[in-house]
Amino acid sequence: MADFDQELDASGLNCPLPILRAKKTLSSMESGQVLHIIATDPGSVKDFDAFAKQTGNELMESREEDGKFLFLIKKS
Repeated sequence: MADFDQELDASGLNCPLPILRAKKTLSSMESGQVLHIIATDPGSVKDFDAFAKQTGNELMESREEDGKFLFLIKKS
């Protein structure tokens, strides 16, 4: 997995909380910084894909590992 600037553990949270927490965290980050998100909600896969498209942030990575969904989002 690539390097990242901040990490958000949204494990145990269901939609829409992982997206809302990510949005809040990204708002305090600089353009070009990368947020690593850990989620357990299977719906977060499509949610983060749509979130990236809607906000213009880059979804650099989306994968599942040991029952957790891991995302890297670069702030635009």
